[in-house]
Amino acid sequence: MNSVLVCDDDVAIVNSIEIYLKLEGFEVFKAFNGKQAVEIAQSEELDCIILDVMMPEMDGLRATLKLREKSNVPIIMLSAKSEDTDKIMGLGFGADDYVTKPFNPLELVARVKSQIRRYTTLGGSAVADSCIATGGLVIDTSAHTVELDGVPVKLTATEYGIIEYLMINLGKVLSTTQIYEAVWNEPSFSTDKTVTVHIRRIREKIEIDPKNPKYLKVVWGIGYKIEKI
Repeated sequence: MNSVLVCDDDVAIVNSIEIYLKLEGFEVFKAFNGKQAVEIAQSEELDCIILDVMMPEMDGLRATLKLREKSNVPIIMLSAKSEDTDKIMGLGFGADDYVTKPFNPLELVARVKSQIRRYTTLGGSAVADSCIATGGLVIDTSAHTVELDGVPVKLTATEYGIIEYLMINLGKVLSTTQIYEAVWNEPSFSTDKTVTVHIRRIREKIEIDPKNPKYLKVVWGIGYKIEKI
């Protein structure tokens, strides 16, 4: 049974999400501030975390940063704010997805399932040779690991899904729509910024100089590629 932590300072929202998740067979843990969420995540095996942004004691952004110190479990942010800057901030802090209030509970459950699928399979693409390399960047699609110059690179499930898709298509330019639909496994609706934020986070982990990348490059007006070296 997959387990999901739901954290929001609005008890009614937490209880409502819990009902829908339990109907789909999920085990549900509940928290009402970021501090409680971090404590539960440290003691329980979780497959996904739903975090509200604005909460007392510790908000969702700070909780995400704390969680990312030790865990790559998928995090879906909830917020009443819909501005792109708020979404980018949430993703930049380490979240995998962002849902704006008010939301359809069935859509949220679908996003939870999608995140868990990606987390458990980490891309799941089968290739004849499980290792793909370019320069000092090596990905093992069987072990679902990434190394840079022999040093393991810690990625979230979403980040891994993106880098695996780009590595499998090494040297090819892929649009943000192609990347989103391949990694999120759902239609793309104005998702340029979502993909871009994740790309920026990946660059910070695999590039010595993220502003002058060696591997993950942008082709302006078209998309992204990982360079053959």
